[in-house]
Amino acid sequence: MDWSATPSSPLDVGGVRLEYSCHGPHPGTGPTLVLLHEGLGCVTLWRDVPTRLSQRTGLGVFAYSRQGYGQSDPVSLPRPLDYLTQEAVSVLGPVIDAAGLGDVILVGHSDGGTIAAEYAGSVSDRRVRGLILIAPHFFAEPQGVAAIRAAGAKFGSGDLRDRLARHHKDADRVFWGWHDAWTNPAFADWDVTDAIDHWRVPVLAIQGAEDVYGSLAQIDEIEARIYAPLETKIIEGCGHAPHVDCPEATLDTITEFCARLLRLEQDHVALA
Repeated sequence: MDWSATPSSPLDVGGVRLEYSCHGPHPGTGPTLVLLHEGLGCVTLWRDVPTRLSQRTGLGVFAYSRQGYGQSDPVSLPRPLDYLTQEAVSVLGPVIDAAGLGDVILVGHSDGGTIAAEYAGSVSDRRVRGLILIAPHFFAEPQGVAAIRAAGAKFGSGDLRDRLARHHKDADRVFWGWHDAWTNPAFADWDVTDAIDHWRVPVLAIQGAEDVYGSLAQIDEIEARIYAPLETKIIEGCGHAPHVDCPEATLDTITEFCARLLRLEQDHVALA
């Protein structure tokens, strides 16, 4: 694999070609931060976050666009209502394998946070050393679904389609695949909170206080169920994308968490 910010070819995962980018130290020099994007995201929509995270933490950063996003291979619609679980259980592990990663810290935003959470709670993978969840979803909330419906009503007349088209091969399929899954009446019963019960690594949960897609109830659910070490950061005046809306506070919090996690790992090795 080409460990580069602009690799010459996509990553092949079981015959599916995925867009990816890499920053900082190669795997093997320490844990790698694996970035899992949100429901309308992709590699390029992380903007400068991968570079800045690598510079601040001293760790390697690997980001990829899931199938159907960015410049990755297309995906069939409609998405199944358990598409996030399928990504966690069937896809993320093979991606980590194909990228040749060793120990990893999963960094997921929104849908990506759900995928990270489910992977850590349902797949036995000792490579996962920590979780960083940014605005994660564990269950559907009425106000969040209403916000998605509102976005759908404006999609044809606003500038969102044009903005997405700069980053995705097929902006319409990206948007409607996400929109139609979340607004399906059956999705109201979607709930993956039991994943929290099975986490056994340190967790950092970050939430914007003004997030229209998810409330502090998501963080409350973590606090009520978790058995692993937990740190939370609620950022006032911040929306659904803290790394974009409030980048300094978000990146500072992630950097400090990674530093503490690495110290704990080193102390454990020394005691052993």
